[in-house]
Amino acid sequence: MSSSYPPSLATRPAPPLTRREKLNRFWLRISEGLELNQLWSQFEKDARTSYRLYSKDFQGPQEAQRPGRRAWHIAQQFFWAVLEKLSPARRILLLVALILMIFNPAFNWQDQSGNHVFGFDLRLYGGLILLLVLLLEVGDRVVMKRDLEIAREIQNWLLPNQPPKIPGIEIAFQTRPANTVAGDYYDVFLRPGQTPEQDRVLLAVADVAGKSIPAAMLMATFQASLRSLSVTQSSLPNLVASVNRYACTNSQGGLRFTTAFLAELDPITRTLTYINAGHNQPMLCRESGMLERLDAGGLPIGISTDVPYQSGSVVLAPGDWLIIFTDGVVEAVNTADEEYGEQRLLAVVAGAAEATPADMMQRILTGLDVFVGNTPQHDDVTCLLMKVS
Repeated sequence: MSSSYPPSLATRPAPPLTRREKLNRFWLRISEGLELNQLWSQFEKDARTSYRLYSKDFQGPQEAQRPGRRAWHIAQQFFWAVLEKLSPARRILLLVALILMIFNPAFNWQDQSGNHVFGFDLRLYGGLILLLVLLLEVGDRVVMKRDLEIAREIQNWLLPNQPPKIPGIEIAFQTRPANTVAGDYYDVFLRPGQTPEQDRVLLAVADVAGKSIPAAMLMATFQASLRSLSVTQSSLPNLVASVNRYACTNSQGGLRFTTAFLAELDPITRTLTYINAGHNQPMLCRESGMLERLDAGGLPIGISTDVPYQSGSVVLAPGDWLIIFTDGVVEAVNTADEEYGEQRLLAVVAGAAEATPADMMQRILTGLDVFVGNTPQHDDVTCLLMKVS
C-alpha cells in the first residue's frame, strides 16, 4: 500500500536537535519532570531521613563543651556512624580515598639540573576510589530496591483493593508505608455463617511492632492466620485467641507483637462486636456529636498464649462514623516536633460529616500531608473509615 504522503515528506529525516533541546531532554531525564522546589523538598526530606539514620549511633558529649569542640565531636560521631555502615573492605577504600584527597601526597621527578621532568597528583586517584565506593553502594541499593519493590507488590496483593458492598454501609481504607514495605495491615471481608442471615463482615486493622522487612513478614503471617482461621464457625473471642496462639509461636518470646482491632459487623442488625488487642482506641462518632471509644479487649497479639480477650458491642445508627487508625496517623510529627494528634483527626471528621468515606479519607491524608510537610515519618500510616447511612 502506497503512502499518502509525498515521497519528499515521507522519507525526510527528523531535523537534528539543537543544543538547548538536548539539554532540556537531559534535564527531564535526570529530574523526571520535577520542578526545582519539588527537587529541593525531596532532597531536604532525604537529608533529614539520612541524618536521623546515622544520628541514632551518636554518643553525646560527657560534659558541656564549647561550641567549636561540640561541632568537632558531632562531626567525629557522624563520620564513624557513616563508616560503620560500610563493609570492612569499603571502609579501607574510603579512608584511602580521603587520605589521597585531603593530604595530597604529590610525586615529582627532576633531572640532575633540577628541571621538572614528571609528576602526578594523587587527588585524582582519591576521587576515582571514592567514585568506586559510591558505585558499589549504589549497586547494593539498586538490588535492594528491586527486591523491596517485589516485596511491596506481594504485600499489595495481600491487601484488599475495594471494600465489599454492604447495604447501608460505606467503607474506605488507605495505607502509606514509612518505608517501601509496611508493617500495618487492614482487611475487610465476608465471614460466612451457617445461613445467609448469619453472615458477618470482618474488619481488621493491625500494626506489627517494628519496621520494614521484618514487620512486613510478620504482617503477612498475621494476614494468613487470620484468613485461615476465619473460615471456622467460632466466636470472635475464640478467633482472636486462636490467632494469638499462632502468633506467639513466631513472636520471639513476645518481642514481635502486634496490636490489632478486630470486629464483626452484622449487616442486618448493624451490631458491631469488637476486640481491641492493645491497639489505638477507634473512635465512634455518633450523629448527635457524642464520641465513644472502643476499648474492650486485651493485650497485643503475640505476647502470651494465656491472655483472655473480652469483646465489646455497639449498635450503629444512621449518620455514625467509625474511625480506625494506627499510631502513625496521630503520632505524625511536623518540623516543630508536634504530633498530629486525635483532636485534629476529629476536627476533620466533624467538619465534613456529610462527605463519603472516600472523600473523608482524602481530606484526612491531605491535611496530614500539609501538617507534616517535608518531615520524615517514623511509622506507617493506615486508616479505615466506615459510615452508616
